[in-house]
Amino acid sequence: MLEQQQQQQQELAIGERALFDRLRSGPPGFRFRNWAGTFQSQPRWYLAPETEQDIVGIIHAARRTKLGVKAVGSGHSPSDIACTDSVMLNMDKMRRVLAHDAEACTLTVEAGIRLHDLHRELERRGMALSSVGRISDQSIGGAIATATHGTGIAFGDLSSAITGLVLVDGTGARRECSAQSNPDLFDAARCSLGALGIVTRVTVQCEPAFMLRAVQTPTTLDAVLDDLDGVVRSAEHVRIWWFPHTNSAVVWRASRTPADTPKQSPESLVRDRLYGFHIYQLQLYKARCAPDDIPRLAQEHFARRFDRRLEWVDDGYRVFNFDCLFPQYVNEWAVPLELAAPVLRQLRSWVDAQQQEKHGARVHFPVEVRFVRECSVWLSPAYKRTICHVGIIMYRPYHAPVPYKRYWRAFEDIMRAHQGRPHWAKAHTMTYRDLVDAYPRLSDFSGLREACDPDGIFVNDYIRRHITPPDPARGRPKL
Repeated sequence: MLEQQQQQQQELAIGERALFDRLRSGPPGFRFRNWAGTFQSQPRWYLAPETEQDIVGIIHAARRTKLGVKAVGSGHSPSDIACTDSVMLNMDKMRRVLAHDAEACTLTVEAGIRLHDLHRELERRGMALSSVGRISDQSIGGAIATATHGTGIAFGDLSSAITGLVLVDGTGARRECSAQSNPDLFDAARCSLGALGIVTRVTVQCEPAFMLRAVQTPTTLDAVLDDLDGVVRSAEHVRIWWFPHTNSAVVWRASRTPADTPKQSPESLVRDRLYGFHIYQLQLYKARCAPDDIPRLAQEHFARRFDRRLEWVDDGYRVFNFDCLFPQYVNEWAVPLELAAPVLRQLRSWVDAQQQEKHGARVHFPVEVRFVRECSVWLSPAYKRTICHVGIIMYRPYHAPVPYKRYWRAFEDIMRAHQGRPHWAKAHTMTYRDLVDAYPRLSDFSGLREACDPDGIFVNDYIRRHITPPDPARGRPKL
């Protein structure tokens, strides 16, 4: 009887069915998989809305029939943040440019536009994003949902570059937000994890288009950590890679250069594509059966690809971006800048100790270190503090898992002990009880979530695990 009642509740009215059929996207039985292949789900409805009104209609139907709703962009987050077995919204058809303010250097776009398309739209208008992460495959809505970031001690994450947005909440209400209008909701929605509603449009603060000169130099981890503050401030954008099982490191520096600087590329087809992708991936695959070879492979990988000075010049976003290579397990946390050196030293000590054990952990990939300026976005890892992001990676071959969980546990233990905040896009083990101490505004965010989504249509396993308080009996703030 209960199952029959639930089925009746989920029956769409004639108008709702017509809307869902019109917006249906993808083949029957569509199964969503994230880019890394680590999570998947099979939504009952996979829809591609074209307008805000479509989204309002979907939300009203979902609310009435007790269906969940999740929006998805590129699915690049290596977690289950977008997964649902209910209604999934593919935002790719909502990618229009809506407004351009040349004087303020802002662009207003629909939230489904991919970053690589946004770069081209900005380029046509003589503008650019001030800082970009490693890839530009994400939608702008998906990128800000998890506070996607680049690197640069004077530059914030992408969420902090948003000056206005429109959110359709769980009641179907359209809410315009900015620092002047609904400021609390604005600071919550700029990194919303998809928990407050569907972001349909954003206004992005940009700057005049610029060229970057990048210089990549080999060094040692000791040299970096002994003068970390100097390294961090030695260019506008600084990124560090440390190669576990070695003392080798690489410092990547990039700064703006005059627009008439000739472009130059460092790419080598043999070094970067043949060895850096195909041969190295084959070596890692073979190392599943001989993990003690991994320290040697790390030394060879550094010597063949990174033990030389490289310099190149290009448009800013092209210098920021680089290939993520093959599928990976990824974990990333942020710690206060002043704790970065102790964290990296402790992580190196753990890796070194594991190498001495017969069956200890072996680490495949360099540890990536980036830097982000503090901001006021409630759930940004950079909320009220300038931070160092530390990201760890392990090779993830298809159909042949490699052991990584021991490394993950040790890494998270180190980060927790140093006031760490996990990156929301990555899978991690923190629950609400842990996160409420790490993120000072999480309790406020949770209250807004209940007010924006009283029926919980945006709640999936990810939100339930990380954002929902253990005790749901709490007051809801008025918006």
